[in-house]
Amino acid sequence: MALMPVKFDLKKRVKLAQSVWFMFWFAVMAGVLVFSLGLFFKIELRKRSELMDNNESHFLPNLLILVGLIACGINALGGKICYDSLDPAKFVKWKPMLKTFLISCVGFNCLLVFTALLCFLMRIPLQFTLADGLKNGMRYYKDTDTPGRCYMKRTLDMMQVEFRCCGNDNYRDWFEIQWISNRYLDFSSKEVKDRIGSNVDGQYLMDGVPFSCCNPSSPRPCIQMQMTNNSAHYSYDHYTEELNVWKRGCREALLSYYGGLMNTIGALVLLVTMLEIGVTIGLQYVNSSLSTLSNPDDPESESEGWLLEKTVKETFTDIMAKMKAMSKGSKVGEGEEAPAES
Repeated sequence: MALMPVKFDLKKRVKLAQSVWFMFWFAVMAGVLVFSLGLFFKIELRKRSELMDNNESHFLPNLLILVGLIACGINALGGKICYDSLDPAKFVKWKPMLKTFLISCVGFNCLLVFTALLCFLMRIPLQFTLADGLKNGMRYYKDTDTPGRCYMKRTLDMMQVEFRCCGNDNYRDWFEIQWISNRYLDFSSKEVKDRIGSNVDGQYLMDGVPFSCCNPSSPRPCIQMQMTNNSAHYSYDHYTEELNVWKRGCREALLSYYGGLMNTIGALVLLVTMLEIGVTIGLQYVNSSLSTLSNPDDPESESEGWLLEKTVKETFTDIMAKMKAMSKGSKVGEGEEAPAES
């Protein structure tokens, strides 16, 4: 017994074919959208590649671009098949390959689900990539004269201004590294000598942050140096004072940005998946309704369309039986080759 059978006459078949044709071309536009989002995501990763130590994974954006291209191609072909189904003479040439095409549509739907899941799960490895990349990037902030690192200061400053963040986890991360180049330090100064001498690694550490950490909305002039020294500033207590630097770490800010972007793309891919499932089901009804005409010579005769020719259990049993037969056939083939070789 067929699964979800539906009776069709000529008028219903034409209406079905036209509706599915429209859905296929709408799915082509959805494929263009997925392709565009994948390209945009790839560009966004490239823009901040230095902040991730050039270790960011481009697997997901590349997959989105590939899925978008496949969606455009497979849906354009499906639209052509639906258009030709209105003319029985033209539809005949598609019948031998239609079953294979429907199977490929099901496989493509599985690929879409996998892509959507990746969009939601890629946040986890991105978090570790950003943590390591920002940590190393902050270490190279002072290396404005070193080839390959001379733009890191500008990159980090632009990031902190754009995303309104400071440091890796918070602004105190800047206290743990030397972010001022030795070129701009007066080594004849006692203060500089004392700071360098008091540090095991010989670094010039201080309780200050770069200017890009300053919050321009603060009514007080930015206090970016001697932030923990209350006596260095009038009417100031760093424990209770509302600091006028960004408190949020840049890892959290970037993760929020990229995570939101991936969640949005993942939700859109799921919507595209639902559309693709709809057009696959619609094409199956078009195919089955044209294959069961009560009088093949009369295009106006009634027919029956279905989602599956048999029940789900029977269909699954048939697939397993075919797979077993194929595996037995391959074993027999290997067994015949072995004696021939000996």
